[in-house]
Amino acid sequence: MTKRSGAQALVRVLAAHGVEHVFGLCGHTIVPALAALESSKIRFVGVHHEQAAAHAADGYARVTGEPQVVLCHLGPGMTNALTGVANACLDDVPMVVVAGNVQSYFQGRHAHMETTLHADASQSEAYRPWCKRVWRVERPEALVPALDAAFVVARSGRPGPVLVDVAMDVFSSPVEIPDEFVPRVIRSATTIDPGMAEVTADLLLSARRPVIYAGEEAGRRRAGGALVVLAEALGAPLAYALMAKGAVPDSHPLCVGMSGFWGTPAANAACREADVLFAVGATFSELDASSWEPGKTFAIPPTRLVHSHEDASEIGRSYPAALGVCAPADAFAVAVAERVLARMATQTVIVELPSALRDLKRQFADQLAPARAADDMPLRPERVLAEVERLMASGNIVLVGDTGWNKNGVGQQVCLDAPGRFVVAGGYATMGFGPAAALGVALAAPERSVIAMVGDGAFLANPAVVVTAVEERIPVVWVVMNNGTYATISGMQGRHFGSDYGSSFDASRTDYAALASAVGGVGARVERADQLGPLIAEALASRKPWVIDVPCSRENVPTTGAWEINELFGSGIAVDAAAERVRNAE
Repeated sequence: MTKRSGAQALVRVLAAHGVEHVFGLCGHTIVPALAALESSKIRFVGVHHEQAAAHAADGYARVTGEPQVVLCHLGPGMTNALTGVANACLDDVPMVVVAGNVQSYFQGRHAHMETTLHADASQSEAYRPWCKRVWRVERPEALVPALDAAFVVARSGRPGPVLVDVAMDVFSSPVEIPDEFVPRVIRSATTIDPGMAEVTADLLLSARRPVIYAGEEAGRRRAGGALVVLAEALGAPLAYALMAKGAVPDSHPLCVGMSGFWGTPAANAACREADVLFAVGATFSELDASSWEPGKTFAIPPTRLVHSHEDASEIGRSYPAALGVCAPADAFAVAVAERVLARMATQTVIVELPSALRDLKRQFADQLAPARAADDMPLRPERVLAEVERLMASGNIVLVGDTGWNKNGVGQQVCLDAPGRFVVAGGYATMGFGPAAALGVALAAPERSVIAMVGDGAFLANPAVVVTAVEERIPVVWVVMNNGTYATISGMQGRHFGSDYGSSFDASRTDYAALASAVGGVGARVERADQLGPLIAEALASRKPWVIDVPCSRENVPTTGAWEINELFGSGIAVDAAAERVRNAE
C-alpha cells in the first residue's frame, strides 16, 4: 500500500478500469484532479460547457460499451452536465460522473457555491432520478472503494450513469491505494433457461404470421445476427425500434424497417398483423409504438407477445406478454435460433416477404424517390439523407444524429447494414446531443470518419463543440441542415394552430461556415445540390473539423403511425385557441 493524494488515487483507479479519456470543464473543486491527470496517460478533453462533456462521454461509451468519465465542478458544473447524464440514463449508457463538492469541514456554512436549502452540500440530490447509484465521499478512505464500485454498477445489469460526489479536501488528502491496484470487474451472467428458449421456439414454429422485432437492447447487445438467422428460418419479417437501427440490415429482403409514428408502412403493417411477435430487448417506447394506440403499430392482443429483456420491469409494462423472459438479448436470441433450427426438418432459408408487405415497401420507396433526387434549393431533407446514405456505403463512417430529420428521417429512410454506425439520443431526445456526442464517437473510433448530421437548432444549442474539436484535433464533420426552424415542433404547431410562433427563428444572419472558420476549423456552404456529396467527401478526407451549411426546405418527416398529442392538440380547446389567435390578429 502506498499513500497518495486523493486526486492521484482517482487517476490510478480510472487507469485500472481502462479509462483513456476524461471529459469535463475546470473548476476550483477539481483542480487537484486536473493536475493529477496532467501527469498521467489519460487525456483530459476540456469542453466549454459541461452538457457537451456528458454528451461526448455518452457518444464514446456507445462505441466502446464501457463506462466513460465526466469530471465536473460543483454547482453549475454539475447542473450543466445533468441534461447529458439524464440522456445517458434513458438510453442505458454507462457513465461515471465525478464531481467536486465543498470541503467536508465547511459543509452547512454556505461555503462558496454550496447547495444548502434542504440539506448540507446536497447537490447530489439533483442526480438521483437519473443515476443508478450516488456516492457521497467525505472521507479519504471512502474514495477508492466508491470509485471502484461506481464502474461495477455503471456497467452491470442494465447499464447507466452513476455519480461520485467528492468533497474537495478529499482530493488533497492522503489516500492508501495498492501499488498494483486491481479493479473489481463483475459481469452479468448470460445463462439462458433452456425451457424458455424451447417454449419460444414452439410459439414461433406454430405461428402463421410471426414477426421478429429488434428492440433497443438488441441493438446495444448486437443481437441482430441471430435474429436474421431466425427470421430466415421462419420466413418472418424483421422490424426494429429506432434505437436498434442497424441491428438488422436494412437491405435484407425480410427487413421491413422501423416501427411507430415515423416508422415505415411495411413495419407497422407487419407488426399489427402478426399472430406472434418475438420482441427481443424492446421497451415499446411511445413513438416506436404509436402511443400504444391499438391497431396502429401493434395489436397486442390478439397478437401473442413473446417479450425478452434484461430488465424484468420492462416485461409486460406496456403490453401483456404471453411469454416473458428476463435474459440478455444476444444470448436469448442465439438460444432461440438454435432451437428453431434444431426442430426444423429442413433448414431452408426463406428470404421473401409476403406480397402485401413487398408492395408496401416498394410504394413507400416510390413515394420518397422524387424528393431524394430533387435538385431544388433549398435542398429537400430527403436529398440530404440520400447523399449521406451514399457516403455511408463505404462502411467506414459513423453517423451521429440529433432530433428531427437527422434522427427520425434516418431511422425511416436511410439504409444501414451494420450495428454501431448510427448514434442518436432516444428516450430523452435531447436537442444538442448530436453536435457534442460526435466528439466522443470520433475519439473512441479514430479509425473511422464521423459525420454529425444535425439541425440548425441543435447546432446552435452546442456550437462551442467546434472550438473543442479544433483545440483537441478531433476530425468531425458537422452537416448542418439549415431551415431556421425546430421543424418537428413548428410542423405540428402549424398543423393544429396555424402558427410557428416560438418554434422558428431568423437564421438569415447566421453564417455557420464562417463560424467554423472563425474558430480555426473549415467551413463551407452548399449553393447547389450537386455540391453536397463532394463537399462532405472532401471534408472527411481532410481529417479536420468541418462545418457544412446546408440550406434546407421546411418539410416534415412522413408519418405512418400515430402520436397521441396530435389528437390532444386537435381537441376543441386547441381549435378554439387557434381561432382566438386569428381573431386577435384581426
